[in-house]
Amino acid sequence: MTKGRMREFYQCDFDIAGTYDAMIPDAEIFSIIIEVFRELKWDKITIKVNHRKILDGLFTVSGVPQDKIRTISSAVDKLDKLPWSDVRNEMVEKGLDGEVADRIWEFVRNKGGRDMIALLRGNETFMANADGKAGVDDMERLFDYLEALGVADNLSFDLSLARGLDYYTGVIYEVVTEGSAAPQQQQQTMDEQLKAKLKISSKKKPNEDGDEDRSNDPTVGVGSVAAGGRYDNLVGMFSGKRQIPCVGISFGVDRIVSVMKARMDKDKEVLRASEVDVLVMAVGMGKEFTGLLPERMAIARELWDSNIRTEFLAKVKPKLPAQFAAAEAKGIPLGVIIGDDELAQGVVKLKLMGLEKENLPDGHPDKTGRVVRRADLVAEIRRELEAKRWMNYYELPEAN
Repeated sequence: MTKGRMREFYQCDFDIAGTYDAMIPDAEIFSIIIEVFRELKWDKITIKVNHRKILDGLFTVSGVPQDKIRTISSAVDKLDKLPWSDVRNEMVEKGLDGEVADRIWEFVRNKGGRDMIALLRGNETFMANADGKAGVDDMERLFDYLEALGVADNLSFDLSLARGLDYYTGVIYEVVTEGSAAPQQQQQTMDEQLKAKLKISSKKKPNEDGDEDRSNDPTVGVGSVAAGGRYDNLVGMFSGKRQIPCVGISFGVDRIVSVMKARMDKDKEVLRASEVDVLVMAVGMGKEFTGLLPERMAIARELWDSNIRTEFLAKVKPKLPAQFAAAEAKGIPLGVIIGDDELAQGVVKLKLMGLEKENLPDGHPDKTGRVVRRADLVAEIRRELEAKRWMNYYELPEAN
């Protein structure tokens, strides 16, 4: 339907259930979030965080009637997509006094780090509210723990973050990155955004379900890539016995893949069908060709021992075209080619795969494979893997 928002999607969830001292499992969730995205090599992530009790407190001291708190909360949650004037109009349309809306704005316009705790503690009216004070106490503990864990730098304490689901009872958070909002939207006024959307909509055809397909629309971002919070009462609603406090995070797998694909397209990287880096291949002709299976096994073991991901075809006498086809099908970038002559000379040929269709001159080392001493093979493979030359093979005819 739209980029990152689909009728069917995959999530990867992590939750901690049970009774613990305040904010300890919550801090562990934040640590896990940072660890996951570090493993994905995402340097630019921000965890937007707020607290349900802080929201309830600021709505109450601003004068929002109790029966309107949830509807006003849903309006505030749109501030990352709409200007305050639009959000304020929605509040007024929902029956909220304009002066009350303006008092809300004085709170939700603020975001930062630990300094937000001092800002809230400095408001005597807010701190007189029991929910508001409890939320600030929780957030102060959270910052203490996250600073000890070394992951506080990625936090943005954002008072406008409300999250749409009503079952959260404590800390709430969303993870955003550079792909969460489209670059065009970040530099356009709201009027320009609307015009751009209308222009695109006039050219787009609806899909089979009647919805506009905007999955490739450059003015659409993927939104948050992970989100969660504390929900202490939800399990008890279904168990019928006792409350089981919980806190957790859901990673949006489709959205994460969408961002990673966009990055790979930008960097001209290729999504490979396997993680294998090297295919050990044998070449030979005639009835005397043995397939050199023991020799291929020996080279593969040498590369495995050096933590280089390697395969060879599990055939005694594989044909050379079949070996090339296997490398192409799996997206294996490097081939180590051996024959009787190479074995006798103590060398192999190291070849960048997938270049046969390019206009490389005859005899070019990247077309036929360059000769490498067996003793230097591991070092040469590591050099090729680090350089990733197969990603830019259009420039290879100029290589030395």
